[in-house]
Amino acid sequence: MAKYGLVGKDISYSFSKKFFSDKFEIEGLKDTYQNFDLCSIENFPGIFSECHNIKGLNVTIPYKESIIPFLDKIDKEAEKIGAVNTIKVDKNNRLKGYNTDYYGFAKSLANFLPIKNKTALILGTGGASKAVAYVLETMDFEYKFVSRTKTASNLTYKDLNNNIIADHFLIINTTPVGTFPDIRRFPTLPYQYIGKDHVLFDLIYNPQETEFLKLGYAQGARVSNGLKMLEFQALRSWEIWNK
Repeated sequence: MAKYGLVGKDISYSFSKKFFSDKFEIEGLKDTYQNFDLCSIENFPGIFSECHNIKGLNVTIPYKESIIPFLDKIDKEAEKIGAVNTIKVDKNNRLKGYNTDYYGFAKSLANFLPIKNKTALILGTGGASKAVAYVLETMDFEYKFVSRTKTASNLTYKDLNNNIIADHFLIINTTPVGTFPDIRRFPTLPYQYIGKDHVLFDLIYNPQETEFLKLGYAQGARVSNGLKMLEFQALRSWEIWNK
């Protein structure tokens, strides 16, 4: 009986455990999937003492980048992106990191193409934002990161004005702002400048309709949550674990 799981912090709400548990039941497998809720990434090696016969893991916020030093090998896409959300454990118990977020995002975004102009704002600078940026680069999008802290390479939320919003037709929230249970929170944008040519994509899936998406939809934008992206990336993880 193989064991799988999700590594993250404060992940009781997570989609992955139910998704894979249901999948195993439907396919008649005795495999199990559990959450490894770690207060620190330094506790990661301990899960292999606690739980034997682990064959694969998913990784979520906030450990997609900090997990990398604990791995024996990293796939070329994950290395380019700089973030890992899937780990395969081989027969010699070596850990290889992959990124399936970029695959899930690309498959989900395809349903919204074409967009008026290939210009995007990526809200957040964590591990998920790197996978999003990787996809946008392959699709020849111009994009800018938006963060609370100003750097040479990104905008802040205070920088966002009519001109910037009008020039960027895809806005992706890669932050956890608005995730259950803090569902009333949302990224601070000048939503009044969003219109029917915009697409708002939220990587959050719980709740299914975040305040970010509601505010965009009210302005006429097309919107999507992260549920399809998660399903695509989860199925890709399963392929990696079983190849």
